[in-house]
Amino acid sequence: MEKNKVSDLLTQPLQVINVGLESFAVELKQQNVAVTHVDWSPPAGGDPKIADLLSKLGT
Repeated sequence: MEKNKVSDLLTQPLQVINVGLESFAVELKQQNVAVTHVDWSPPAGGDPKIADLLSKLGT
């Protein structure tokens, strides 16, 4: 990437996509940062055995 393109990028307003922890999005909004929050959590609450079983249901 050319140097001027990088500096152009760093002068643009920040726009954030926040995945998961809503309090992070709230903090950004309080600082006037454009943020889109995606309410996401790991499948099966993060339990790898149950997630594996769930993944087999779609096949």
